[in-house]
Parts: sequence; C-alpha cells; structure tokens
Amino acid sequence: MKVVIVEDELAASDNLAYLLHAIDDDIEILKVLDSVKSSVEYFSKPHDLELIFMDIHLADGVSFEIFDRVTLNVPVIFTTAYNKYALKAFKFNSIDYLLKPIDRDELSDALEQFKVQNKQKGITDHQIKDLIDLVGRKTKTYRSTFLVHNRDEMIPLKIEKIAYFRIDTGIVKGITFDNKSYSMDSNLEDIEEELDPELFYRASRQFIINREAIVNIKQYFNGKLIVVVNPVCDKRIVVSKAKAIGFKTWVGS
Repeated sequence: MKVVIVEDELAASDNLAYLLHAIDDDIEILKVLDSVKSSVEYFSKPHDLELIFMDIHLADGVSFEIFDRVTLNVPVIFTTAYNKYALKAFKFNSIDYLLKPIDRDELSDALEQFKVQNKQKGITDHQIKDLIDLVGRKTKTYRSTFLVHNRDEMIPLKIEKIAYFRIDTGIVKGITFDNKSYSMDSNLEDIEEELDPELFYRASRQFIINREAIVNIKQYFNGKLIVVVNPVCDKRIVVSKAKAIGFKTWVGS
C-alpha cells in the first residue's frame, strides 16, 4: 500500500510512520508533507498513492484548503485532536478520522477497514464544505469571563461557574453553581452569542442553561420538556416542542 502523510509536526509524522510500518511492513510511505503549499504542489503532479493520512491544522493553513486547489480521488483519513462533539461532523459525513494521539489498534482497524472496503474515491465538495464550516465554528473565541456587579464593586466571574442565565423581573442574571445571583450588563441574546454552544443552550426566551447544571428532563404536555437544574430554579424551565428534539440531541451529545 502506497501512503502519503500530511503532517506539520515531525514527532507526529514519525510516530505515524513507525506505527504504519509496525502494523504492515509492506506499507510504502511515498512522502511526508508539512504544509498546504507543499501538498498542493505534490498532489498536482501524477502519483499512484492509495491512501492519505492528513492532519487538519498545518503550518500555513487548514488542510481543507488543499481540496480547493487540487482534485484528490483517493481516500483520506484525517488525524485530529478535535473533541468528541466536533467529531460528530466527521461521522455524519462518513469521513474516516483518527483521534490524536494515534492509538496503534485504532490505526490497525482503520487500515483493515480501508482494505476491506477498498474505497477508490475522494471526498466530495459537500463533505469538505461541512468540515470547513466545522473548523470555522471551532476556531471562534468564546467568552471565558464576565465582569459582574457585586455590591459596590465588580468582580470577574468565570463562565464555568455559571449554572444558568435567566431573566428575572426584566433583569438578566447569572446564577452560579453555589447559588449566587449576579446582575449582567448584557441582554440574553448578546450573552448567547458569546457562549460556547457545546456548553450552553438557549432553552427558552428566559433561560440559557449550562450542560453541567442539568439534573433531569421531564416530559410535559404537547411535546414540551421541563428541565430540572441544580441549583434549583424557582421558575419552571420549559423547552418548547419545536426545540425539544434539538435540545435532547444536544444533551445526549
């Protein structure tokens, strides 16, 4: 099997090459490329490679840019350090990936799957677009701290300490896991834009809740849901029927 590795970290490419040869000494590594530019140059020329291992973040950009500039009609296995939520995009698009640090057994399984399926196709434009969108979301910087009022002073409040945000008598408040309440200077819409959607969910017009604050979810009438949180909220948190499926998917992810 003829393989090309696209990886800008020498230790990572050396480790992958070592594992590949340890699994199958018939594997021939034709080239190790460390940038978008060098990859485009190499893949633009005639080649007889059968499989590509490609890291996502390279020294001069994101590896998806390669597909915008050359046509690759061979299978690609991405190597990535993305977390489990982001990897759902790979699964949804039926794209193979290995999570760093690469495990020998998982690499062996990926090679065996490649041999059995013998995929002679590249990645579609639609798949690449979805992955580019994913990278865009993952590189966005989210708020880590809010400056909140505490009596006659202002204090920095870390995001991970906030169980949920709520509107209480027209005032937006952040409720911490130790059940302290702080008034916020922003409205709930602006706060929602600044929060990591993997950690927080806009459950209703009045509430944004932290995943870690959820105790349980109860069925309500007409397909709605009631969310029980800790610390306990004196107002019922109701998720509408329209948002119920998306909310349950988010909680279960």
